[in-house]
Amino acid sequence: MNIYESAEDYLEAILILRERQGMVRSIDVVHQLELTKPSVSVAMKRFRENGYIEMDADGYITLLPPGEEIAQRIYDRHKLLTQFLICLGVSEDAAAADACKIEHDLSEETYAKIKEHALKCGVKIFDGPA
Repeated sequence: MNIYESAEDYLEAILILRERQGMVRSIDVVHQLELTKPSVSVAMKRFRENGYIEMDADGYITLLPPGEEIAQRIYDRHKLLTQFLICLGVSEDAAAADACKIEHDLSEETYAKIKEHALKCGVKIFDGPA
């Protein structure tokens, strides 16, 4: 399964929800991403089939290692880019929205250089679980 931006958003949302509330169900993802139940249901089925998540009998979602890695990578990018943009003087809301738009598309090289520059500017670097 190729991971596209929307799939990364789903996995990132599961990670964020897990950090915020501990347990995550599909309905939580629906509300977080403001999507329809059928859209999220189809995505969760694909993620289960491809080994990114598992669901228990009560519908609680667990990220499996491949899904965890993708979610953490995107979330780390999101957090660093948001803080970097804020450091540049961008408002918090605009920085978070813009970080969402660019977190998926940056090359590893560009991200590494932004990260390097951000470190010099005193921006907190996020790597791995919070």
